[in-house]
Amino acid sequence: MSILLTGGTGKLGKAIISSGGLPGLVAPKRDEMDITKPESVKSFLSEHEFDAIVHCAALARMGECEADPGNAFRTNVMGTGNLVMGVLGTEARFVHISTDGVYPGTRGNYSETDETRPYNVYGWTKLGAESAVKLLTNHCVIRTSFFDPSDIRFEDSATDKYSSQITIHQIVEAIVKMVHNDFVGTVNIGGERRSDFDVYKEHKHSLKACTFEDVLRQSPAPLARDSSMDCRLWEGMK
Repeated sequence: MSILLTGGTGKLGKAIISSGGLPGLVAPKRDEMDITKPESVKSFLSEHEFDAIVHCAALARMGECEADPGNAFRTNVMGTGNLVMGVLGTEARFVHISTDGVYPGTRGNYSETDETRPYNVYGWTKLGAESAVKLLTNHCVIRTSFFDPSDIRFEDSATDKYSSQITIHQIVEAIVKMVHNDFVGTVNIGGERRSDFDVYKEHKHSLKACTFEDVLRQSPAPLARDSSMDCRLWEGMK
C-alpha cells in the first residue's frame, strides 16, 4: 500500500513515521511538494500513485494564524484544496487531520453533527479545509486534540479549561486505523472530558494550577473554555 504523508517534518508526521504503523509511506519535503503551489502538487502527484493520503501539513501555531490570516488560509485551506484537486476522481483514501477548534468551544461535549463555529483564525481555516476534503468520495476527517507528554513546556495550566485531549501516540494509532477503515465522514477522536491541568499534571508533576482567564490573558489567540467532544462514534470503531 502506497501512502502519501504530508507534514512529515512536523511533530505528528514524525510520530507517524517513527511508529512504523504505515509501511509504504512517502513523505516529501517542501522542496519536493509544496502544497501551497498547485503546480508543485500536480507535478508530484503525476509522478506517483497513492492508495491513501494522510494530510497532517498545516499552519497550526494559533498566534501565527492570528497575525497573518492570509498565510493561514493559503496553507490550511488552499493547500488542502490543492491536494484534493490532485486526487479528485480517484478512489484514494484521504485521511485529514482537523481539530476540535471547529466547534464553538463553550459548552463542550460536541458531537460530529453539532454546529461548527470556530473561535479563532486557525479553527476557521481548518473548517475550510474540511469543506474541501468532503468533495472526495473516500474521505475521513478526524477532529481531535493531542499533546506530546514528553514535551510539555509551560509551567502552569488551567483547572477550569476542558477538552478531550489524547497523547500523540494515541492519535497516531487512531490514524493508522482510519487509513485502513472504510468509514467515510467525520469522526471525533479523543478521550474523556478533563481539565488541562489534570491531563498535563500526570506527565509533568511540577505543573502549577491556574485559571482559564490566566491562560487567556497570555494567549496570542482566542481560546475555548470547553472544547470537549462526544467520541462515542470513535469508541464504537475501536
